[in-house]
Amino acid sequence: MQSGSGPQRVNGIKLFVHRFRDPEATPSGLTVLLVHGFLDAGGTWDVVASALARAGHEVIAPDLRGFGQSDSIGPGGYYHFADYVADLAELCDVLAPRRLAIVGHSMGGTISGLLVGARPAIAERLALLEGMGPPATEAGVAVDRMRIWLRDMRDAPRGPRVLTSMEEAVHRLALHHPRVPREVIESRAPLLTRADEQGRLIWAYDSLHRTTSPTPFNAEAFKAFLSKITCPTLIVGGGPTGYHAEDEAARIACIPGARVVEIPTAGHMMHWTAPDALTAHLLTFFAEPLPVKAPADTVAPTSKKQG
Repeated sequence: MQSGSGPQRVNGIKLFVHRFRDPEATPSGLTVLLVHGFLDAGGTWDVVASALARAGHEVIAPDLRGFGQSDSIGPGGYYHFADYVADLAELCDVLAPRRLAIVGHSMGGTISGLLVGARPAIAERLALLEGMGPPATEAGVAVDRMRIWLRDMRDAPRGPRVLTSMEEAVHRLALHHPRVPREVIESRAPLLTRADEQGRLIWAYDSLHRTTSPTPFNAEAFKAFLSKITCPTLIVGGGPTGYHAEDEAARIACIPGARVVEIPTAGHMMHWTAPDALTAHLLTFFAEPLPVKAPADTVAPTSKKQG
């Protein structure tokens, strides 16, 4: 089902883009951009992406910078939300799909919300899968976060974390995702690891991702971005075992006309644990007619009376 996957240069780095297309399906004309979350990779969208492709959609799922097969940032650099937003914006500009739907999970949802808020015309639909942003943090913790980040940057290992075996990778993923079935973890582990130049098994992400971000999350600023979203928006929750910020309802209320659905037993990693249910919601959402935009107001020319 994958077709034409490979690197795409944006912002001076190479992003690996997983592409899914079914040559036997009637093309829908819609390109779907799937944006993965933290410590994830574009390849783990495979089940959802293949089903969307069978429905006729062209699907692209990039590995974000520092994840999967994409480039890591160079010495002295770091990873910030703005970097991911800029990468996706340029990727969309380079690929120039005629019609685009963006689907973001977790951190990828936050990135997608920021992008579509800043550039509302970039997509005709947006789906956020438990991607309404991390917990709000008080301004007063900014100093402590910067101190911790400076310590982490000083002490963080600059090389990759070497794994002894795929079994160790499965074990560690299971500890991080205790609610995800073991067989699902086993199918995801090969997509989240890779061999380095020496043939050693390592995690497919830059170790800097495990450091504490120096910048507190500004929920009020994020809500301002959400309020600028103009396209139809679907919010998908994973039920009581998923992730829900305390002020999630207030954030959702910022998006005009946003619709919320829940997959009650999916949990946070819904594209792993409930791909069929998630795909069904996305396909229904993509098939709905787009709202008719009101024509721009026009001002009738005035006439001067002849005296």
